[in-house]
Amino acid sequence: MYPSRRSLPAAPHAGQRLALCATAGAVLLLCSMSGPAAAQQAQADVTAATPAAAPAQPQKEVTLDTIQVTGNWLGSGLQNSVKGFAGARTVVTESQIEQSGASNIGDVLRRVPGVQSSDNSGTAGSAISLNIGVRGLTGRYTPRSTVLLDGIPLAVAPYGQPQLSFAPVSLGNIESIDVVRSGGSVRYGPQNVGGIINFTTKPIPAGSGITGDAAIRENIFTTGGTNTQYNAFVGTTLDSGLGLAFLYSGQTGREWRKGSDDDVNDVAVKFAYDLTPSQQFYGKVSYYDVKSRTPGGLSVAQFNADPFQNTRPNDYWSGNRYGFDLGYVNTISDNQEFEIRTFYNDSYRQSTLTSGANLVHQPRNYTTFGIEPRYTHRVSFGPTLHDITVGYRYVRERGNDNSFNVNATTGAVGPTTTFDNATDAHAVYIDDRIAIGNWRVTPGLRFEHIDTSRQQVGSATPFESINNKPLPAINVSYLVNNAWTVFADYSTSFGPVQNIQLNSQTPTNPLSPEVARTFEVGTRWTDNKIKAELSAFKIKFDNQILQVPGLVPATFQNIGATDHDGVETAIDYTFDQKGLLSGLNVYANYTYTRAIQKSGATAGLDVPFYSRSTDTVGARYNWRQWTFNVATTHQSSQFADLANTVQESADGSNGKIPGYRVWNIQGMFKVPQLKRTDIAVGINNLFDKRYYTRTADGNAGRLVGAPRTVYVQARIGF
Repeated sequence: MYPSRRSLPAAPHAGQRLALCATAGAVLLLCSMSGPAAAQQAQADVTAATPAAAPAQPQKEVTLDTIQVTGNWLGSGLQNSVKGFAGARTVVTESQIEQSGASNIGDVLRRVPGVQSSDNSGTAGSAISLNIGVRGLTGRYTPRSTVLLDGIPLAVAPYGQPQLSFAPVSLGNIESIDVVRSGGSVRYGPQNVGGIINFTTKPIPAGSGITGDAAIRENIFTTGGTNTQYNAFVGTTLDSGLGLAFLYSGQTGREWRKGSDDDVNDVAVKFAYDLTPSQQFYGKVSYYDVKSRTPGGLSVAQFNADPFQNTRPNDYWSGNRYGFDLGYVNTISDNQEFEIRTFYNDSYRQSTLTSGANLVHQPRNYTTFGIEPRYTHRVSFGPTLHDITVGYRYVRERGNDNSFNVNATTGAVGPTTTFDNATDAHAVYIDDRIAIGNWRVTPGLRFEHIDTSRQQVGSATPFESINNKPLPAINVSYLVNNAWTVFADYSTSFGPVQNIQLNSQTPTNPLSPEVARTFEVGTRWTDNKIKAELSAFKIKFDNQILQVPGLVPATFQNIGATDHDGVETAIDYTFDQKGLLSGLNVYANYTYTRAIQKSGATAGLDVPFYSRSTDTVGARYNWRQWTFNVATTHQSSQFADLANTVQESADGSNGKIPGYRVWNIQGMFKVPQLKRTDIAVGINNLFDKRYYTRTADGNAGRLVGAPRTVYVQARIGF
């Protein structure tokens, strides 16, 4: 993130002490988890925050978080605090990432309620892709979540190809991960039915002098190879007010399967300069490249003989990206702020995969430009305070996707098929965060206009699609006291018609954007000891675009409908520093999701590649310079097809996927007197649980998960 801007006092008016009826059950459960002592403490907090009341206004007033007039990535006031946010939201901090023992982003996100990270794709868990499913939505290449890096879209083409088969982001450069599962659809889209995931890179140091650190981590797979991860960070803010930071994260070596070598380089330079006390210019220049070999799926017989073998030694993915983003913010007055951001990315990615006697090469090129101005104004009307934000975003995408075959034996190269793609997308949005006493009500509307075309080189017939869609939403929260929030929200989300789907567009088969309606209700408790949340959700996905089985060439129709409902809960408890268990922190989360197909012959069955139940349980203990961690994650079984086939096929491409649980342990020693200098040793998959998933494309078969992995990490700070 960049340096924070000025904030305003909280709304001064106290509201009636009402609870939302729809969250009564969640509230009672949370109160029971907090216990009588916590309830008494909450009442004490309210009493302590209550000023002397005038005779005509006897209501007590709760001390509330400040409301910022700023258009930061989730809009006015929302970046200020998670605890008052009107929606299910989890922020994973830098210390939590370090203590998790995670070697990649997917490992971290498995610990977030409602989120599942999988490798059920032809990339076979390669370093080039990101596979995240939220609330029962498909995880293959994360196609139905808006994924951001420092608030900028991560996909090579957010409208034309939102799938993250190429995800230019590295865990080593990340300070925090903010997962908004609902409540942010007005500000960011498209593809936001699966929420918004924002990766925040390490910030520019605010103080004078040079600050930084360097780290190296060795991952030793007890079956397989080893790889090494490197991270470096250095930054400063000069006396002139110019802030600079250099970030690098890299990886080289082999993972647990034969022929699974990865080479990654992720470099960025961040800067920020205060033009005046109220104006700031900031930005980032970045470069990313990766090559990842992908062993592919195994048949049942091959897996039983050696689950770590590689029957596809020639398969690999690669890609690179050059990009920059720039921003300017002007806090015009205590009640006005203007911000404008722009970004440009030039991306290339290709896959080379075996198909019979040929190697199929699919190189793709993309350039994406975006610009987004927004203005926030604070006004008062009687007892209400309004933060009204109006914004506009334009995204221009240009690219081409190509395909050609090379005979693996003779080297003969076949003809190249090329499609040129173009998208111009305009989005206008307005929302009003209304504060009235302890209530926060935010109605909003986003309108999308998308003009997309696709044309095969050498053909005179273009495929075109023009879509217009209004997307209303409303978020409501009630701040019961300084620790306790109850909330409800409704949003409309959509996904536009994508490049490859346009070939199916005909007068008799007009494709419309995928539209989903999300309903959510929940509650959250946050104080110095307890952090707890409980939410219930329902998603009605009416018109998913799905490929029609058995038709050649591939044909897509608006035929898919699914219903997703579930419950997400999490609790984190830190014991009293003066008690017998001083230094101990325990945490747990559990998610139940029922994602059901509603259309066609398989109506009533589960969606594939999604577990109904997931959980994480862990403990952390601090003793002097030592920190010890133990954690376990679990997911229940999954189906691999729409028909929910239980019996496994001989080639390993279909059949029920067993659930599994893995355990991780870690110890970290912080070197005294040396800032951010430590040594960590850990074991992931402590009991060497053998588990697998399956591919969902022509790279068919079982994919074995990581075996027991020992890692050693050293970091030196300055």
